[in-house]
Order: sequence, then structure tokens, then C-alpha cells
Amino acid sequence: MIEMDADAFDALVIDELDRLPDAMIDGLDNVVFVVEDRPEDGSLDLLGLYDGLALTERDRYGVGELPDRIIVYREPHLEVCESVDDLRDEVHTTLVHEIAHFYGIDDARLHELGWA
Repeated sequence: MIEMDADAFDALVIDELDRLPDAMIDGLDNVVFVVEDRPEDGSLDLLGLYDGLALTERDRYGVGELPDRIIVYREPHLEVCESVDDLRDEVHTTLVHEIAHFYGIDDARLHELGWA
């Protein structure tokens, strides 16, 4: 476990977002990235969450919809990482995983690809 305050963690997440390929980010439509300390249930088991309607299901998506959210949870990440390098890797993996859900890729396929 490592310690990092919220501002430093936010900066790390932004840095990792900037490192993702443009092709992955450019296709995101009406999506915001949010950092929260923990999931609503208070657990430390969930590193991230895609809260929205996948691109593959957006035929039902209407004008004026609130943005989808990709949430990165700070405390669970800090709990499972032993160094800043580990944290960067885990945040990167979480971002790719949750962005993949936006594109309609499910957990089974992400596991096959090594992103789960």
C-alpha cells in the first residue's frame, strides 16, 4: 500500500490519460472522467467503473443526455499498489478497461485481451 493525496492522484490520472493513444480517446463522446475516493459501498475491491451507455447501445441514446462517467477510485488503487510505478500501471490498466466498456467490450473479452 502507498499513500498519495487526492491532488497528486488526480494529476497522475490526468498524466496517464494523456499517455493513452489518441485513437482511443478521440472516439469518446459525451464522457467525463471522475476521480473518487471509494465506491459508494465503501469497499476497496473496485478500481474503476464505467457508468453509462456503451457506444454499441447508443441507438437508444438521446440528445441532451447527461455525460457517461468513467470513475477511477483512489483508495482502492493505493491499497493494491506498492510503488508509484505500480500505481501508474494500475491506473493505466483501469483507464483502458473502463474506456473499453464505453466501446462495448465486455469483461470476458477484456480478460482474453489481458486488460481485466
